Amino acid sequence: MSFHPSRHLCLALGLALFSASSGISISHAANIEPAQRVEQKRTDLTGAPGMEVIASVIEFKVGEEVALHRHHGVEVAYVVQGAQVQMAGKPAVTLATGSTTMNLRDVMHGGFTVIGDSSLKLFTVHIVDKHQALYDASPASSASTSNGTHANSTSTK
Repeated sequence: MSFHPSRHLCLALGLALFSASSGISISHAANIEPAQRVEQKRTDLTGAPGMEVIASVIEFKVGEEVALHRHHGVEVAYVVQGAQVQMAGKPAVTLATGSTTMNLRDVMHGGFTVIGDSSLKLFTVHIVDKHQALYDASPASSASTSNGTHANSTSTK
């Protein structure tokens, strides 16, 4: 598979993994979970005590910011409706409908605003530690951030 910048940028779901030093200000409040997230199903992960699987649908409307954050487990997202997104001081990028992204445990991602004329709609599956916040803005001592080329995430079309 050849490198394609917009597909690679999709890979962070938060959609692009960006460095915390990118100048994006975020709240370090305990709950940064998007208000637009609608949980569809939640169940314990068989054979993995203390882990659960959560399926959700999220819509980010034009002008809404996706805060830089991490998860206490793996996040997989399918882009149901693509949109243009932009990080502060960076060119706009189109997140294509049909793209799939994966963010690994404790990898900081997000930090962009939805722009253009359409909302970004995602179907997400999180396999995470139970009794932990699903969205966490606090940097972990072992958390990673990236400028869009992090090895701990993948994207396909």
